[in-house]
Amino acid sequence: MTTTRATSFALGGRRHHVLNTTTANTKTRNNHNENKNNKRGGLRCFAKAAAAKTTTQKKEDVPKNLERLRISTPWEDAQTVLKSEFKTSEEDLKTFGELTKEELENAYEMMQLCRDFENECNQSYMGGKIRGFMHLDNGQESIPALLANSIRKSDLKHSYYRDHCHAIACGVDAGKVMAELYGKDGGTCRGTGGSMHIYDVENNFQGGWALVSEQLPYAVGAARSIVLDKFLGKEGMEDERIAIVFVGEGGAQNGRMAECLNAAAKENLPILFLVIDNGRAINTFTKDVAQNQSVFEQGKHYGVPGVLVDGQDVTDVLKVGKAAINHVRTKGPAILQVHTFRFNGHSPADPEHERNRKDEKRWARKECDPITIFEQSAHAQGLDLQALTKKAKDEVKRALDFADASPPPPPSLAAELEYPDPNGQVDYSQREPEMGLAKAQETTKKIVDPNTLAGLEKRIADLRGLCDTPQGISIGDAVNLAVLEEMLRDPTCLAHAEDLQAGSSYNIPANTQQAFGRLRAADEIIDEGHFIGKALGEAMNGYRPIVELMNANFGIYGMAELSSAGNTYATTGGQFKMPMTVIGAGGTAPNQSLGAEHSQPFHAYIMGIPGLKICSASKPNEAYGLAKSMIRDNGPGVLLLPVKMMKTRGPCNPNQFLPLHKSTQHAKASDAAVKANKAITVVTYLHGVKESEEAMKELAASGIEFDFIEMTCMKPVDWRTIQSSLERTHKLIILDESTRTGGVGATLSAIVSENLFDELDAPVMRLCMEDAPVPYAGEMEKEVVKRASDLVEAAKFMCGA
Repeated sequence: MTTTRATSFALGGRRHHVLNTTTANTKTRNNHNENKNNKRGGLRCFAKAAAAKTTTQKKEDVPKNLERLRISTPWEDAQTVLKSEFKTSEEDLKTFGELTKEELENAYEMMQLCRDFENECNQSYMGGKIRGFMHLDNGQESIPALLANSIRKSDLKHSYYRDHCHAIACGVDAGKVMAELYGKDGGTCRGTGGSMHIYDVENNFQGGWALVSEQLPYAVGAARSIVLDKFLGKEGMEDERIAIVFVGEGGAQNGRMAECLNAAAKENLPILFLVIDNGRAINTFTKDVAQNQSVFEQGKHYGVPGVLVDGQDVTDVLKVGKAAINHVRTKGPAILQVHTFRFNGHSPADPEHERNRKDEKRWARKECDPITIFEQSAHAQGLDLQALTKKAKDEVKRALDFADASPPPPPSLAAELEYPDPNGQVDYSQREPEMGLAKAQETTKKIVDPNTLAGLEKRIADLRGLCDTPQGISIGDAVNLAVLEEMLRDPTCLAHAEDLQAGSSYNIPANTQQAFGRLRAADEIIDEGHFIGKALGEAMNGYRPIVELMNANFGIYGMAELSSAGNTYATTGGQFKMPMTVIGAGGTAPNQSLGAEHSQPFHAYIMGIPGLKICSASKPNEAYGLAKSMIRDNGPGVLLLPVKMMKTRGPCNPNQFLPLHKSTQHAKASDAAVKANKAITVVTYLHGVKESEEAMKELAASGIEFDFIEMTCMKPVDWRTIQSSLERTHKLIILDESTRTGGVGATLSAIVSENLFDELDAPVMRLCMEDAPVPYAGEMEKEVVKRASDLVEAAKFMCGA
């Protein structure tokens, strides 16, 4: 037995209706769910409701087993939401509700262009011209139609892995997009990105990001860059630029969405969250995993308005979308949720086994095609649809011809794109701010109060004065000095940290907010991934963010963002530099009694991320010089400091820039020790430096001496410095603050064995943390964490003493 009924739900003070067809054996379950949803006062399943009016649909055309139907959001009903939630004026609503013939022609042509482009992508994939993962956008063409209509070239766009049509609609050449999919040198990223990573710096199309929802904080950072541009008075920037970020309704369930809505509301950022709601993940119904699919209502807690629109009606999408975008340009952040159907599987490899998926796809192609719906509407009357279709097909043919003719990229390109600043080829002391030193100084005087500026300059002078005292300056203060100097010199330098107002834990960002304000020095929520992500978005748009991790181990929360920071320069084909510096105190000192979670080898975890420069410093002098250079480098860098030595004081030269690719040799064994076969090369970092110095003192009486090297550059590994030492000592001990398996010492030992085997008179000896969580109790901790006494014993053994 089949039962047909109209179901009504309350949502935001309005009623939403759909024609719902169910079989008798599901009626009881559905009624239970409806009652449950009504009690909660909200919409829980778009398969049941989310429309202002019933769609015109013959019940015999709807398969009985479908759980998700088309919604209807006619303009006359949408205006009510826009007036109440967005405070849109009657005058503006009248403007947005009028679509010109040119707008309709452009929308139809864009939809046809996207449909034909994706169809040809599918054919090329089956023919082997496109490889890897590919995600098509068929059925969702109303969204690129909106982008082409209302998004400007100067707006900053962040998409996800289903990005081909978004890019084309935002002005990226279709030929370059197809060539990128073909892996050709003529592609948007010279073949380095592929289908999921379309970037185009000219059109401000900033991804193409493959990890679900990772693009959200990047776009918030981009939106902050727009506000910062206005604050700094940058020339040639349009006042009403916005950032737009695309996310699926499933991705919007990620915690990043809540964090980014909070950030957007807190600073009233010009960002549109465009939620593409096709109801499924790869195949799983979003309603099966999400308690509330009304993503457009997520912003209510933060005062961010949202609106839902039927994505199968391009005219509704254009009207409602124009209103939402105008709100962002003139007032602040907003959410636009577009209810769509995806006509293809998640990717060509998707078997589409989930319940009803194939039936839904067949039905949606027949009944919910936005192109067909437009062609059958009154809006299409008087338009030369045939000519517009031909124009779109001709553009796709041109794109295919361009991609076929484009040559492959040179094999050497991968290595060339490892770092924006090649190792050893930049004199950081001579690098001026992007706007020029004179303009930077002028800008600083304009945006910083004269009294505040005088106080800041005194603070810097006081810190520099500490460098000349017998006691010296602490590691934390030395890095703070570097940060303050660079933020004073270059107004595009920014700071992000937790507890920033109070200087965080070790004074690294101290006085930044007091001197430069909350926009340039931002206190952050307790999620490193969130503010590392914002820094990435700022770095892509002309800024030099400095991220301080209260403890380096907290950076584990930001592994995805650090990985993408390292990849971005190469993945974009060299279009987007990534001048981002991450600084954190961490490591594992003997007897630190912090337990496992605060004693993790974060440095080892990130060693495998391509594109990152990783340095460490155990002394104020190195900490200052490396921080200065890293902040001025055009690529992402991580500076690690020893958590238990941050208040250790020592000498510092406050007029230096240290290389980011060289280790530091602190001691050299005497020729006599070398001749007596009692010289050893010792390589270490962080707390191991102090432990090695203690071991050297204890071994002095025995005649054993060290060529003592600190890995101030951890990545890339400076094995040439080690080579110079091994040519004298022929023995190597690595005092390693990471685990035996997968640690820094394991990497270093492998490099030495591969390149310097003939220089060794004995196997490399690694004194590393055991493969066990670091315990709290000292008796157990001694078995896991190596220290000076272990180094003394190892040195005596190696020298036969």
